[in-house]
Amino acid sequence: MRKPNRRVLPTIIGVSAVTTLAVNVAVVVAHQQSSGPPAPRPQADKQARFVAASGSTALGVAPLGRRLSPHVLVAAPSSLPGDTIEKIRRIKGVQGVEVVDAVQAMVAGKRVGVLGVDPSTFRNYTPKPTAQSDALWRNVAGGDVAISFTMGSDGGVQLGSQVPVGGQGGRQSQVRVGAYATMGIGDVDAVISHATAQSLGMPTANALLVSVPKTKPAAFIKGLKKLLPKQAKAVEVNPQIDYPHAQKLPKSNGQVMTAQQVQTVIRAAYSRIGWPYVWGGESESEGGYDCSGLMQYAFARAGVRLPRVAADQARTGWVLPYSKAEPGDMLIWANDPTAPGYISHIALYIGGGKMIAAPRTGTLVQVQNVYTRNLKGAVRVSPQRAARTPG
Repeated sequence: MRKPNRRVLPTIIGVSAVTTLAVNVAVVVAHQQSSGPPAPRPQADKQARFVAASGSTALGVAPLGRRLSPHVLVAAPSSLPGDTIEKIRRIKGVQGVEVVDAVQAMVAGKRVGVLGVDPSTFRNYTPKPTAQSDALWRNVAGGDVAISFTMGSDGGVQLGSQVPVGGQGGRQSQVRVGAYATMGIGDVDAVISHATAQSLGMPTANALLVSVPKTKPAAFIKGLKKLLPKQAKAVEVNPQIDYPHAQKLPKSNGQVMTAQQVQTVIRAAYSRIGWPYVWGGESESEGGYDCSGLMQYAFARAGVRLPRVAADQARTGWVLPYSKAEPGDMLIWANDPTAPGYISHIALYIGGGKMIAAPRTGTLVQVQNVYTRNLKGAVRVSPQRAARTPG
């Protein structure tokens, strides 16, 4: 579902990652620290409207300040110069700049995007209920890792478990999973404190989140390149999904797949039935497939290049109502309760209310009845648009 893309995060541990933003209402699940009395039953926080067990009180975290939406991510292989960061802060239209540590690392056996953050300030750049959760940020400040909801639920990583987290040069530590919470940055699946990041050998202050609400991100990035070091990269956070008017639906084979390509995609997906769901899996060599890995495999057999994660795959064509779905379309869901606007699941529609899907850890690739809960529509894939979609 979200094996990291290869656009931004530096190749410190292997490959790099892409970001996508989902800033809608979130549900946070924070685990009680291992010390002290047994964890109480989770209860709803009346102010933040999240579900959380009590967190650590050993470390103080600053109260939530003014929330800002991040629009651009900057990342480099090593620390960004301090004067460069200050120049970016002073650019007209910039409302905020958050300095973070960013890297690809192994977490619970999976290579994912990891951020090292200051919990007191980074919380201001996350979805509202996530930002409001003092328990979550105390846990992170206390040395826990907060992982994305999909890594926990689909990937099978247990809340409260000790998992290996690898840093630069192969350095590794056992870190407790203190929370499930998508931070609003799509392919960043783990967040730790600056102190924990440093103990793992992660690069320091090599990435920025920039809030520029009144400037088009593409224009901002173009101007930003003049300030950045040669190896630094910048990308937009949360590119928009195209929702066309009904009269503008694509009809010609110049825009959408041919009938032969559709048949090839469906046959390829059928050939994977019975393979295990593997979070991050995209090939036989990995022992199975996740939902977006299955789509990438099937469409590649028809010569159509898809990006790696579901949120990016949703931008490879036109999003239509499910009532207009045809065989060969992809169906998309926003199932992640920690980021309801984020496309977190995808499957292949084969007609007659049926689809081929890789559901979650513990299941097999299978034919399922289409379910409409959290269904956001059908994607009519454009091979040309898919080829231009980063990821």
